[in-house]
Amino acid sequence: MITDKQEGNSLRESIETMIQDNNLQGLLYHAGALHGHFCNYLAYGVIGGAAAIRDLEVRNTGMEEVIAIVETNNCFTDGVQIVTGCSFGNNALVYRDLGKTAFSLLKRDGAGVRYVLDPEFEDSREKVYPEAYGLWNELVVEKKNGSPEKYARMMKLFHDMTLKDLDVPVEQMFQVRKGRFDLPVPSMMYPWVRCARCGENVMESRIRRVRGELMCLECAGEPISTMDSRGIGIHLQPPL
Repeated sequence: MITDKQEGNSLRESIETMIQDNNLQGLLYHAGALHGHFCNYLAYGVIGGAAAIRDLEVRNTGMEEVIAIVETNNCFTDGVQIVTGCSFGNNALVYRDLGKTAFSLLKRDGAGVRYVLDPEFEDSREKVYPEAYGLWNELVVEKKNGSPEKYARMMKLFHDMTLKDLDVPVEQMFQVRKGRFDLPVPSMMYPWVRCARCGENVMESRIRRVRGELMCLECAGEPISTMDSRGIGIHLQPPL
């Protein structure tokens, strides 16, 4: 049951308090609940997200007071989403498929800040944590079969590495640029249209007219933009 005290911005009260107190470990635990485990890139998203919120002196109720533009679809973005409160669902998260460990946080007046993980810092992690990265390359990158003990060891090493990297000064971790940025278009509210073939409701913007009937992209055999681990691509549907 949602009480009056939980309405509006107070739903994020604990997160907002941790941001202002720079309680990075508390924020990391929130992010870990979404992400499923601790890893250093999740921590970098948490650290950058918290610093950017403080830079802009904003609070977020999920009504597009701030917009986050993320440039990668890896662990980093989960940290940014949790801390900034910007998500695909509240139309405050924009994904630019650049493959960079970076994000921008913008206010509605165009004032913003862009955080990019410093390449020198990023490249140094494998030297600082050779065992963790060695197991990562073996078990995740090369997808070699490993024992449960190896997987457990890898997860333990990344857990410990993540907590240690919370102590790295933000200025050592990120390159930061403040200024004014081009805003993405405001979110659009589209009416639902019933697909004549599958009978499912579809946003009007994704409807196509085929032989006089209104159909969803799948039923119309149209290309569909799809994001997976490779980034954004086009998935072609078989023709009708």
